[in-house]
Amino acid sequence: MAQPPGGWPWSEWDRDFAELRRGGWRPMAFNEFVVKIHGRCNLACDYCYMYEMADQSWRSKPKAMSRKIFTDSCDMIRAHAVRHSLPAVGLVFHGGEPLLVGPGDLEFFACTAREILEPVVGLTLGIQTNGVLIDDDVLRICDRWKIDIGVSLDGGELEHDRHRLDRRGRGSYARVVAGLDQLLTRQWRHLFSGLLCTIDLDNDPVGTYEALLLFEPPAVDFLLPHANWTTPPPNPTSGGSATPYADWLITIFDRWYGSPVRETGVRLFDDIIELLLGGRVNSETVGLAPIRLAVIETDGSLEQVDELKSAFEGAARIPVRGSGNPLDAALWEPSIVARQIGAAASSAACLECSIHSVCGGGHYVHRYREGAGFRNPSVYCADLMKLITHIESRVRAELTALSSGGMAGEASR
Repeated sequence: MAQPPGGWPWSEWDRDFAELRRGGWRPMAFNEFVVKIHGRCNLACDYCYMYEMADQSWRSKPKAMSRKIFTDSCDMIRAHAVRHSLPAVGLVFHGGEPLLVGPGDLEFFACTAREILEPVVGLTLGIQTNGVLIDDDVLRICDRWKIDIGVSLDGGELEHDRHRLDRRGRGSYARVVAGLDQLLTRQWRHLFSGLLCTIDLDNDPVGTYEALLLFEPPAVDFLLPHANWTTPPPNPTSGGSATPYADWLITIFDRWYGSPVRETGVRLFDDIIELLLGGRVNSETVGLAPIRLAVIETDGSLEQVDELKSAFEGAARIPVRGSGNPLDAALWEPSIVARQIGAAASSAACLECSIHSVCGGGHYVHRYREGAGFRNPSVYCADLMKLITHIESRVRAELTALSSGGMAGEASR
């Protein structure tokens, strides 16, 4: 595989990593695994990092994961969990579209994961699906094996069908809603873990949010489009704001935060608030917590988070070294170390920033610049600054009001 222009973006950090290791730093074991049980999709979303962006390695991989590869992968995870005394791990069935494996293989994978892993480690199972193939067979299997179901939905019909089309160019909204309607029946609703929505600036933010609320999701993830300094994010068709993504999200935040009752969790907002209050979150998007996630592809190969496929060919790849457990060896790969050392992997500009401990430099994927690697601020830096400072001002004002109210109450006694 050819190197990207400028060479591999982690090679320049070798000296830093060696110094960390001499100082006693040790990586944290993987405890979250995205398992690509199917490598193709029944939709053709035009923003998909998997099929539409820089890395096209999916073409050379098997369409679906074999039962043997899945079993071997579970054995590998089990050995890793035992060696590192992990109390729990999470497996998310992913794709492509994971439900393309069919009910038989889905049941085999879920049963096998529980049989191999549960005797030695706590296990949560999840699946992220576009929702089109949800039916009673799928729901019975997910209920039997306790698989949480997350669904991708970009708003109402207009918003969703702007990008999430099938291979014939037809919108998928009606079919996703049909799947959601089955999931949300009283019998199966406990399986619903939430909705994932990719931001499109051409969609009205509050309209998008309220369209998602119709399904009463326990949580919503709003995702910034995967972009970087070499391949910038989409711009709005009008307006010209320097912080269009912050403006879009702030409109939703004010609607969400100002609601008299909590309508749903919004992970990005909840995480920022937790970090502002001095807490800690495990997030790809904000904060400085070590990333402890590995992806297992349909051929059994290991990769980093596959959003890295938006940067360059091979960006997500983890090379196989030695003959031991690949997961144990991968912990010392520079590309993994860079995701676990927090501020030490940040750019000088980020380290000087007042909100760095909250922002964390943004999503690692969004920091890439050809020839300069990932040691850069996020391409969404200005948006993150505006969003975080806005949330901070709202939270601080509320805390001040609560504190003042409490003092006034004491004085009146």
